[in-house]
Amino acid sequence: MLWNQQVQTDRTIPNNKPDIIIRDNKKGTCLLIDIAISGDRNVIKIESEKILIYEDLVIEIQRMWNVKAKVIPVIIGVTGTISKSLIQYLSNIQGKHEIRDFKKQPYYALHAAGSADVKVQIIQHGK
Repeated sequence: MLWNQQVQTDRTIPNNKPDIIIRDNKKGTCLLIDIAISGDRNVIKIESEKILIYEDLVIEIQRMWNVKAKVIPVIIGVTGTISKSLIQYLSNIQGKHEIRDFKKQPYYALHAAGSADVKVQIIQHGK
């Protein structure tokens, strides 16, 4: 598992630094996870943009590392809005996944516990 590191490629790719990279050599897979907090109205738009901006990197990783690569966008709106696709995207990551109920104006923390468990937690400011 790598985080916040550029992927060295044979050709220049402008978007080559996803937030988290999980490479599983046994299964021959590589997940590029990119996390963002956006305005509630832009969650689906940002999700689509994340997939598009890493498209060249996915192709290059598949060619260089001989794995099947996939982008996992984790986008959460400022008031807790998530896309219908988020659960499906998270299901691509091994382990237990938990999305707790979101409340108005929480601070969110997404973290990888161990190498596979991904959790989205609410941290209420001042509580």
